[in-house]
Amino acid sequence: MKIAILNDTHMGIRNASDIFLDNAAKFYDETFFPYLKEHNIKQIVHLGDYYDNRKAINVKSLYHNRKHFLEPLRQLGISMDIIPGNHDTYFKNTNNPNSLKELLGFFVNEVAIIEKPTVIKYGSMNMALLPWICADNEQESLDFIKNCDAQMLGGHLELNGFEMQSGIMSDHGMSAKEFSRFKAVFSGHYHTKSSKGNVHYLGSQMEFFWSDCDDKKYFHVLDTETHELTPVRNPHTLFKKVMYDDTMDVVDENVTGKFVKVIVKNKTNPELFEKFLDKLQEQETHDLKIAENFSDVLPLNEKVEISVDDTQVLLDDYIDATETDLDKSYLKRRMKDIYMEAQSLEVL
Repeated sequence: MKIAILNDTHMGIRNASDIFLDNAAKFYDETFFPYLKEHNIKQIVHLGDYYDNRKAINVKSLYHNRKHFLEPLRQLGISMDIIPGNHDTYFKNTNNPNSLKELLGFFVNEVAIIEKPTVIKYGSMNMALLPWICADNEQESLDFIKNCDAQMLGGHLELNGFEMQSGIMSDHGMSAKEFSRFKAVFSGHYHTKSSKGNVHYLGSQMEFFWSDCDDKKYFHVLDTETHELTPVRNPHTLFKKVMYDDTMDVVDENVTGKFVKVIVKNKTNPELFEKFLDKLQEQETHDLKIAENFSDVLPLNEKVEISVDDTQVLLDDYIDATETDLDKSYLKRRMKDIYMEAQSLEVL
């Protein structure tokens, strides 16, 4: 038996922007469901953060979700077991109420919402499914981790020492040693794919922010007999960095339907640069930004390094450089939460 694993689909992200809704529809319509149909896969396990906004769901998001995910699920005779992630829960200290229970109820024959730690048998394999751990269920979850009869575990875990997004490590959360008794642990929550020992963060299936640029996205298929995990690439991308250097051959770039950031390494011919930008602007991009140094307008003895890092990296660097007696790890976490909330509310 083979099961498809999804996680961190964040339906309705970026204030239910049509750009991100349409990108999700492309993934489901052109990649995910055709693969499941071709390989006769009839079971999905979703590891949380099905929806994005924990407080409210946009009606347009619900329509897209039904049209491009729930109705194909029903038409193809596919079932889904799903656990709540932190974005699916209204409160932070308990998993009830949650948007899964309130909004997926119509599809009761196709969708089973796993609100308690549970072991489910898929083929010949026992798999433990562990919802988001919060204050309300922490002891129950810890007892389950120690005592459940399962070879594999799927969860929405916050573990220390793993990449939260490309290049940014988590310095808080549970220790992975708590899960050492399992042959393999599969988790959502962190949006970049990584593995250490028996723990595998699967990463989000779609790009949502600039931090996802050049970070390949996959959904996964698990063979319940051989325990082999197969990543299946999502070819649809939204973010693209374009390097410009007119001391070398300048390559024409296809940036249609992308958020574009032009990073200027060398610009010796302003006229050539303007023509290059004109070619990009003739295409239908979602946004076009330019990052270049400004040494030509600075004093000769002053050198400035222009950073093209993502905002989260800049925030962390600023906190590291600040003289304060406050807990810098806590400040970074709070700034990350605020930054991610601001991005999710952004209207494009």
